[in-house]
Amino acid sequence: MVATLEVVAAAIYAGAALVYGASLAEGRRVASWAGSVLILLAVFLHAAAVAGYVTAFGELPLVGLAPSLSTFALLLGLTALGASALEETRPIALVLLPIIVVLQTVAAVLGVEPAGEAMTFRGAWFGLHVLLAFVGYAGLSVAFAAGLLYLLQFRELKVKRFGRMFRFFPSLETLDRLGRWSLMVGFPALTLGLVIGWGWAARFDQEYGPGNPKVLWGVITWLVFVAALTSRLTGSRRDRRGAMVSVVGFVFVIVTYVVLRLLMPDGRFFL
Repeated sequence: MVATLEVVAAAIYAGAALVYGASLAEGRRVASWAGSVLILLAVFLHAAAVAGYVTAFGELPLVGLAPSLSTFALLLGLTALGASALEETRPIALVLLPIIVVLQTVAAVLGVEPAGEAMTFRGAWFGLHVLLAFVGYAGLSVAFAAGLLYLLQFRELKVKRFGRMFRFFPSLETLDRLGRWSLMVGFPALTLGLVIGWGWAARFDQEYGPGNPKVLWGVITWLVFVAALTSRLTGSRRDRRGAMVSVVGFVFVIVTYVVLRLLMPDGRFFL
């Protein structure tokens, strides 16, 4: 049942992405409300899959590649659902949905099952550590989406091309504000998550030093947050520069993750 719900949710997320893509292709000012309905349905089925996982295995899907990817996809799905609730921010879902579909597809192909780790090193604090880290990564994902749309919209304005893309995307002010607030929410969440992770590892005498790929990835993501926030502090072009850093930083984090996954292919990498 869990596997079926995961696949169906992924398919509906993909359907929502197609609906939003059609809105852009048709040059609509506002994305179709049907896409929002599909996201709501996908999130509901996805949440049901997570609940089924908890019921079947007696643990949250936070450890192992497939379970953690599914949980992160659900968090992004909730974010996309929130963005789709407002006409002004609805196009953000157009960027988030393909990411969600990829995460869900990988999770479904790998099979959302427990990683088989000993339960000794799990608990409420570990769960909080992972969930806060997810919030941080979700914040960076939204900043990436807003930054990407900002750069595209800026280009449309620069060349004075007021076509489909210009009409569909939010204003530069809206995109900049969304990107900034995403960073301001994600940064403290990730920081607290890393601190809790350090305390959790120290409690059970686990390795949590710079040689640990999980730690290295977390620190790199934290530094990307710092760079993105710092880039917005001064300068006449800080909005555009902040959008650029958010986009490049997000891509760098993803590439780093892939490299570290290759170095640590077992289930101990929580995401």
